[in-house]
Amino acid sequence: MDWSIQEIARLAGTTSRTLRHYDDIGLLEPSRVASNGYRHYDEAGLVRLQRILLLRELGLGLPQIAGVLDASAGADARAEASALETHLGWLRQEQQRLARQIASVESTITALTERKDLMAENMFDGFDHTEYKEEVEQRWGAKAYADGDRWWRGLSDDERAAWQQCVSDLGRDWIAAAERGVDPASDEAQDVARRHVEWLTGVPGTPASVPGGDVKGYVIGLGEMYVADPRFGANYATRDGGTAGAEFVRDALSVYAEANL
Repeated sequence: MDWSIQEIARLAGTTSRTLRHYDDIGLLEPSRVASNGYRHYDEAGLVRLQRILLLRELGLGLPQIAGVLDASAGADARAEASALETHLGWLRQEQQRLARQIASVESTITALTERKDLMAENMFDGFDHTEYKEEVEQRWGAKAYADGDRWWRGLSDDERAAWQQCVSDLGRDWIAAAERGVDPASDEAQDVARRHVEWLTGVPGTPASVPGGDVKGYVIGLGEMYVADPRFGANYATRDGGTAGAEFVRDALSVYAEANL
């Protein structure tokens, strides 16, 4: 059984033009092309399209999506189901966050329309940076999250802006070096790696900020995570797509850690 491109576009809430573009870039090929030139998609194509749309919802660009899907190419139905379970977990986290935002806004509307006192502690639930609280606590412990959370909430607006600008500058410089084919061990790449490690050690609660902590292991481990986790790897994606940018960051950080930490 298969479905025409028009049927799939309607069911998925997208356009035939978008599906043709996915075909042109090798992201989603049709299972067959009919004699009238129309593309058709089988069940495997539907599953792949669902994953594409899910990854887009998570903010990944098409090159990064291709890298994620290529990494699982040839997987059987059980592996596909496992990948979708991971996506489902992310969606449920987002669902919970949106539910908190909705409740927060509804509470504000009620207070305004009924002329009640606003409850400041309830107004921003779901809008904060606690999205990865559980994940951070699982990786590095509750104290790590608490210390980082306390530090972030204690920053002024200008300090937060400066910190975010630092993150943006690092991402820009990593990508520029990767796209020019710079050697990860070169002076240029190692200077960006140094800045990256200095940025990491400036965040309270991380293993890199604790006196006597395993900074070397932490930095090398983060580099590996940038490649393995598309949410983080997307920050270093080059125009060529895939994980090449994240791999460059990993390699440069590894060289720096081995030589300096």
